[in-house]
This record gives sequence, C-alpha cells and structure tokens, in this order.
Amino acid sequence: MVSSAVADTTPAAASTPAAFRDFDRYLRELAVADQFSGTVLVSRNGRPVLSRAYGYADRKKQVRNQADTIYCLASVTKLFTAVAVGQLVQRGALGLLDPIGKYLTGFTAEVADHVTVHHLLTHTSGLGDFMRDPGYFQEAAKWTSAQQMMDGTLQFVRGEKPAFVPGAGSQYSNSGYHTLGCIVAKVAGQSYYDYVRNHIFRPAGMITADFTTKPQWKGGSQYAHPYPADQSGKRFDALDGDIFAFIGNPAGNAMASANDLVRFADAVNDGTLLNAEYKEIFLSPKVPKPPRAGTQESAAFAAYATDDLLVNGRWVYGHSGGAPGVSTSAEWYPGTGWTAVVLSNYDSATAVNQRIRQVLTS
Repeated sequence: MVSSAVADTTPAAASTPAAFRDFDRYLRELAVADQFSGTVLVSRNGRPVLSRAYGYADRKKQVRNQADTIYCLASVTKLFTAVAVGQLVQRGALGLLDPIGKYLTGFTAEVADHVTVHHLLTHTSGLGDFMRDPGYFQEAAKWTSAQQMMDGTLQFVRGEKPAFVPGAGSQYSNSGYHTLGCIVAKVAGQSYYDYVRNHIFRPAGMITADFTTKPQWKGGSQYAHPYPADQSGKRFDALDGDIFAFIGNPAGNAMASANDLVRFADAVNDGTLLNAEYKEIFLSPKVPKPPRAGTQESAAFAAYATDDLLVNGRWVYGHSGGAPGVSTSAEWYPGTGWTAVVLSNYDSATAVNQRIRQVLTS
C-alpha cells in the first residue's frame, strides 16, 4: 500500500515514550508494505500512549481506517460472554458446576449430564467447533435474524459428540462458548444479545460496541471490511460472499472500536462489571496450556474469562481472535495499568501483538 493510505491518529512519534519509537517505526513499515491494515491502541490507566490507524476500512469507497473505526472482533467476543456468565454466577443465578442439561434441552445425556459451565468456560468440555460441522455455513447463509443464529447454531452443537470425557482434555471450543451464550439467555430471561448490550456494553461505556448485522456492516462507513488474501495473494472483500453470517454469536464476531475495548478492560478491572472477588475467580489461571512456539510465553493458562500468559516474567491477560480478513487482540497487564488493543482487517496481526508484548514486558 502506498504511503498516502497511511493515516496517523496521534501526534508525531517523538511525542510518545522512547520505548515505543521502534515499534512505531516497525508498524509504519508494515503498513507501507501493505502487510498491516488496522488500528493499534496502547493506553496506560485509561490514557492513550500510542494510537495509530493504517490502511482502508473500505477499499472500494477509499474510506481509511481511523482511531474510532469499528472492527469485527472475532473471538475477542468470548470475553463478553464469559463476563456475562460471571455476572450471573456472582448473582447466584448460575453455578459453575451446573451441568448444561439444567438449562438447555436437546443434548445427549453424555453431554447434558456431564458437561458443566466450568468445562465450557475452560475449553475442557470435549465439544468442538460448530463452524467445522458439515453443512453449517450452508445453513447459516439462510439466517436473517439473531434468533435464527442462536437457535440454528445450537442445533448443530447439539449434534456434536465430545472428543473426550469432559474434564479429561482440552480443546478450543467455539461450540462451548455458543452454548454458554444460550445459557446466559435462558437464565437471564432475555436474548443473549440484549443481555450483553444492557449488562456489558452500556455499563462499560462502550459506545460503538454491538452485534452488528451483516447488512449494517457492509453499508456503514464506520466499519472495517475484512480483506483476506486469496491463493494468489490478492485481497478481496469477504463481505461479498458467505464467509460471514447475518450476525455474530457468543463465540465470535461482535463489533467494536479499539477505544471501546480499552473501556471494557477498565470496566472489568475497576469493579464495574464484576466485583473484586469474582474478578479474581474469573481472571485467575485455571487450566495449563502449552506456551506457543515463537513467542516470549513461558507459561500459558486458560482462565474462565481470559487467556493468562506469563511473558518475560509478567502476566498478560486477554483474548485474541481471527477469521478471514480479521485479526484481533485485547490484552491488559495486571498491576501496571497497561492495555493494548490490535484490530486488523487483514488476515493476521499476530506479529504486531507480539511486538507490543515485547515493548510492555521488557
């Protein structure tokens, strides 16, 4: 991408702390080479330290990404679902060891009686990924309402056979998080979408966050279109096909700006969304995971709400997400005040997130 497509959203790099200057240069070089498109926001105690936006939200209309551009979040959405569960547990309306059959019907006894809320939160249920279930995308392309998304996806999940006895293994599970969202709706007595809007987005002051429909996403200039690359390396607008369904779900594809994800992290940590005791319960490490190769991680755990990583001796809490033309991350550094958000409408921004971790933990 030519340099004219690069849009800075803060003053010159000299106004940022010295530790960020190399990162700032690195990010700009990626953007000029058309290897990064998106918004990056690093804040401390709620105040932005570095904010950058590069590339195009809509290539066809030549709309550039900005600091307040709204992106598809992919699996960062799971943070909202987990906190919603935490609120209901905190109220005493839901139990972590409750089997899912207490709230939802249609599952086999193998699942209904033995998979618990704890298993779903920690990806130890044995359930898989509804998006890999045969026929899912063909059916999802027909849905034109939020209720069809919730009910139709749950029907696919009901047909899954656990890959292992609940609690005996670990497998990342979009199906598990969709099931959690259905439990939230059942217990709260309102749609999952309305619960998250009323009890997560509004209290946190997340003014752009929502579960946006595909027609709204495609037509609004404030939204970043996803641009994956085909086998030849040519980028295309994924909203022109059936890759994305009518609306997101509890496992992924809510929409928000980088600023709103900082507000969410602040609201989790200051007691707005969970009290101190349940914040500790839901954010503390639960199930060990192998640290990812090629990263600075020395330890990794699944918590109830977050992935908890030990990076260069410091804890990093948060979640990442990915989909065709979508790469996202929202992370905070307990006890330091740092929050880092990377939202990209290209296939992968993993290297950018790794570079931020290096800056904030070295």
